Amino acid sequence: MNYKLTLFLSIMTVLWVASKAQGGGAEVSQPGLPATPYTHPPAWAQEVIWYEIGVERFRNGDPSNDPTAEDIQGAYPGFVPDNWAITPWTQDWYQEDSYMLNLEAHRDTYGNPLTKFVDKVQMRRYGGDLQGVLDKMDYLDSLGVTAVYFRPLNDGPSLHKYDVRNWRHIDRNFGPDPQKDKETIASEIPHDPGTWKFTEADNLFLELIEAFHQRGIKVILDYSWNHTGNTFWAWQDVLAHQEKSEFKDWYWIDRFDHPETPEDEFTYHGWVGVSELPEIKETQKQDLSKGLSLFEGNIFSEAVKEHIFHVVHRWLDPNQDGDCSDGVDGYRLDVAAETPQGFWREFREHVRGINPDAYLLGEIWWEEWPDKLLNPEPYLRGDVFDAVMNYRWYRAARHLLNAAPSPIPVSEFIDSLTTFKSHLRPESCYAMMNLNGGFDTPRVLTSLFNKNKYKYYCKAHEDPNYKIHKPDPQTFQTLKLLLAHQYTYIGAPHIYAGDEMGMWGADDPSCRKPLIWPDLTFQSEKQHPLGKERPVDEVVFNRELFRYYQKLINIRKESSVLRQGDIEFIQIEQDPEILAYRRFMEDKELYVFLNVGYSVKRVQIAVDREASYSDKLSNGKVSCDSGMLTIELPARTASIVGS
Repeated sequence: MNYKLTLFLSIMTVLWVASKAQGGGAEVSQPGLPATPYTHPPAWAQEVIWYEIGVERFRNGDPSNDPTAEDIQGAYPGFVPDNWAITPWTQDWYQEDSYMLNLEAHRDTYGNPLTKFVDKVQMRRYGGDLQGVLDKMDYLDSLGVTAVYFRPLNDGPSLHKYDVRNWRHIDRNFGPDPQKDKETIASEIPHDPGTWKFTEADNLFLELIEAFHQRGIKVILDYSWNHTGNTFWAWQDVLAHQEKSEFKDWYWIDRFDHPETPEDEFTYHGWVGVSELPEIKETQKQDLSKGLSLFEGNIFSEAVKEHIFHVVHRWLDPNQDGDCSDGVDGYRLDVAAETPQGFWREFREHVRGINPDAYLLGEIWWEEWPDKLLNPEPYLRGDVFDAVMNYRWYRAARHLLNAAPSPIPVSEFIDSLTTFKSHLRPESCYAMMNLNGGFDTPRVLTSLFNKNKYKYYCKAHEDPNYKIHKPDPQTFQTLKLLLAHQYTYIGAPHIYAGDEMGMWGADDPSCRKPLIWPDLTFQSEKQHPLGKERPVDEVVFNRELFRYYQKLINIRKESSVLRQGDIEFIQIEQDPEILAYRRFMEDKELYVFLNVGYSVKRVQIAVDREASYSDKLSNGKVSCDSGMLTIELPARTASIVGS
């Protein structure tokens, strides 16, 4: 998620214990679940190229709406220094801002001194906004993306926006008139949708949806229904009125304050102990100290569910006319394994009842951190989500292609992918969001530059030897190998904004640097958060890598077999360092070869027909004679071979 996940992982080593699918058939169904269009992912989900945007770090298109100290009150660390200011977009990432230098007298929300860069930097804002996204529509079009996943846009004081002030509006600082939006929001009755208006930020977002849709680009929003922020209007009412608040049943509250005593007895549950994220109450409480089994039950308050459903409807069909073409195309649901299944089933029914073609994506991640990822099968039977963020695919691919944390044979990787696929319905596999990095993980280049376990000790203060500087040429080559696999495998490829630019960065928060647009001149990176020596790295847009992304995207767009076809892994007995597979459907087929080794490989396979074959990536020398396809492939390269 964000810095919350880091806190979570430091609290527990075991997060989620999931109910495993029994058996291993290719088709898994929910007993008694009727076969309706609502049970299937939308057809468009397997066709798209995803692009993930965190607006605050995307582009500052309108400096007049930049956050003020007042706007960020309530976010971690719980105070705003007197000399706080917006950080220059092009500043060396690890250079501390002037307001970070004299914090000795301050403590964060939990009473801890702010001594680490990773804590101080949570106060930073750069001023990214929706106008910045509008300004870069041509760029996104030229890259070739066809679906945008926005990290939370809802109004909130932090960078990440999971500490929401309200769910119903776009963040005031993402629009053109924050002050007017504050006044508009204040004029509403938050729990009465009949009083809701559209703010200036809301209206700009609707313009953005229209602009994306005109270009054939889908849009989904990110929400967490598991918790709110401590500035959320209902929580503020609970704080003010305690047991007399009409919203007291919205949250997990242990004890209310007794006004006749001088002590404050008020205690409550924050998400995994994070006090600025009060948790929405469910019909049963999870005991995370004992792990987490598949979570049945529901949200406790019907009023909360009704409020959520009104918010969902608002963005699916903004003018409420039954035509959803002016609304978002679905939702990504945060900490989904920690929100009860009964609620998710109602949520799906509600969303699909408004827009039968909406896409629902769950964040299903750890079973036991850092070694075991959750099996998403119980969430993908057709009654909860259409797909999940496919962390399992990336961890397995990184293990093979990067020998991280150790070398594995190609056969072990194939076994992993085959197992993942066998537990799920085929339509769920094709609808997966296949990501190799994002808002909550190291940048893919930095992930590949280091040989540690996936998502484990990925910051300098956790591991002083973790490499935070610009990756070497070998890492860029490994990335190209990984991308060739990502764009030819089953599921929809995902790009975390900036990866295509060649950005690097350690785990949250250093994966959230402002994007390195080519029209801006950045300071070189030379600071180290631990004061260690490091290379001085020039920070510039990587045009060669950008063109490689473009090439792969075009290949996938032009090849329906890569989006819709089946897959068959090919055993290359003469060389165990070759990953080979065939994508096929009807009379179409493509062959994919990845040379995982460090020497030139010559591979031969039998093919069904004589044809003139060529490598769409122009890496290998290809020929076909007497039913044998021969390819010579340089070290650490891939070929996509078709006739």
